[in-house]
Amino acid sequence: MHIGIVSDTHDNVEAIERATEIFAEEGVEIVVHCGDFVAPLMVDYFEGFELHGVLGNNDGDVRNLQRAFDSLGGESQLHGRFADLEFDGLSFAVLHGESKAEVDAIAAGDGYDFVCYGHHHERELSADGRTTVLNPGAHVLAADDDRTVAIVDTRSQSVRFRSLLE
Repeated sequence: MHIGIVSDTHDNVEAIERATEIFAEEGVEIVVHCGDFVAPLMVDYFEGFELHGVLGNNDGDVRNLQRAFDSLGGESQLHGRFADLEFDGLSFAVLHGESKAEVDAIAAGDGYDFVCYGHHHERELSADGRTTVLNPGAHVLAADDDRTVAIVDTRSQSVRFRSLLE
């Protein structure tokens, strides 16, 4: 299975449209958003995917974000500030990650296969014991070459970044 990881879309419709095109090309069925959608209307662009999201520091309209998730139907869910997910036997911790120390502590706890976060607007792929730490990059206030999404292949447990500028 391929899982799309995205974060910090910050109302950037062009970036969201390109990200969802890439996810469709890659055969992604599930998208994990690490927070900072900003406007609830941004959720609608993920129609056709099972969407799991967490709240970021710029996601203030929680009630309408929840309504937008509810309108997607299926297994899509807004998880609050933290998500504990499992896909194909792999465990995922998802948070926005304002505190890098918190991200690092979750990874060091060795309780997850993947820790996915955003907020810092820089992509990261590193390992801490058995845990892969992943920031997919951002789509606002990021260097042009860091406008990326990540694709997790659950079979090989590998991660690839795709640029939105391709």
